[in-house]
Amino acid sequence: MPWIPELFSAPALARIQDEHRRERLASVPFFSGLRAGETDALIGSFAGEPEVHHPVRGRVKGARAFGRFVDDTNAWLAERNAVVEDVDVTLTPARGVEEVLVHLDGDQGRVALPVALAADHDEEGRIVEVRVYFSTWPLTGRHAIRLPLLQPDPELHEADVVGEYQRALAAGDVEGTVAAFEPDASVREPAGDAYVHRGTDELRALFTLFFSNGGGIPLEHCTVTDDGRACALEYNVVAWGATELPPEAGIAVYVRGESGKLAAARIYDDSDPPLTGV
Repeated sequence: MPWIPELFSAPALARIQDEHRRERLASVPFFSGLRAGETDALIGSFAGEPEVHHPVRGRVKGARAFGRFVDDTNAWLAERNAVVEDVDVTLTPARGVEEVLVHLDGDQGRVALPVALAADHDEEGRIVEVRVYFSTWPLTGRHAIRLPLLQPDPELHEADVVGEYQRALAAGDVEGTVAAFEPDASVREPAGDAYVHRGTDELRALFTLFFSNGGGIPLEHCTVTDDGRACALEYNVVAWGATELPPEAGIAVYVRGESGKLAAARIYDDSDPPLTGV
């Protein structure tokens, strides 16, 4: 996801297929499409006028604004010698969520920026809008608190262990959150691989810290993209323990293991936890 392969020229599509070592692509990945140099193919992948929501650039809407966004993004990636590493894709008929690591030159050397992209699709598979999520912390050392992109849907209910984890997270239940994970599971914070916590002991320490501000982390649930193997939840953070927060947009992807518990959780938001020493 999210770009339509048939809209690209044969040489561009061949380069993209070679890059991903595939003979055929059901869809062209986000950054591969941007870097192909064929903006008309990107614009044609939208059901209407292009619309992208970006953590730094804000809402990008319309063909002209989108064209500038593509040019500016490609220039930024080139300047920083960026290399994009595929992580995972969660796909349903209504929406796709793509996860990557963008390895690039930062002020203090190379950094790996976790990025998630959610693209809503219409009945014909064309894009309605794209929402891009990442933390600015790896780039600037600061959080850029992000206003909501979506409104909460009170009728959303995540299935099985994902729902169990969300209830424990909102309640500030350390043992309940840890129990949702397999013994060797991992949680990656938005700041990247330097903030990966693995195994029961590390997860217990992480959630003990997270809940040290007098309670749990309730989320407003906005969309769920669940293909059975993984579940991506777009949300708004509205409180952190005893501290109420203005709603802040984010997404997290929860991967189920063979046991039915969570094997991994990857978080993409830019919240600044109100915790002493964090």
